[in-house]
Amino acid sequence: MMNLNSLSKINKKKIRVGRGIGSGKGKTSSRGHKGQKSRSGVAIKSFEGGQMPLYRRLPKRGFKNFTKKNIVILNLSKIQSLISKSKNNLKDNLDLKTLKERNLVGKKVEKLKILGSGELKNAITITAHFASKQALEKIEKVGAKISIIKK
Repeated sequence: MMNLNSLSKINKKKIRVGRGIGSGKGKTSSRGHKGQKSRSGVAIKSFEGGQMPLYRRLPKRGFKNFTKKNIVILNLSKIQSLISKSKNNLKDNLDLKTLKERNLVGKKVEKLKILGSGELKNAITITAHFASKQALEKIEKVGAKISIIKK
């Protein structure tokens, strides 16, 4: 059998505020008198009663560099692994445009930098914006060509 107290909670009606004196929640509708909180459409976000708000108590951190260029870095080992995978079709030349077309780098990347970690086995033509000395030496040793874009 169900308890009578639980039934009364289920069937309890919602309090309708502001529906006359007889309801007990009429006139001011439990909002008190005057003041900002008694008005409609007022939301006091992040107001902590005059206490210093949390967002002002915490220290400022970080810096967003708006002049930063999006440069993708590729090591020779990574280039070799891209060439060896047949699905990429990077047989003859490698540049930023082809990498973007094949979704190997992000769309927002502006420049390409080649670094000399690893070994390159295939002789291909690479077009990049920057290259390290070690990368240039290793690329020329294999017989590949690299052209640096100056902008």
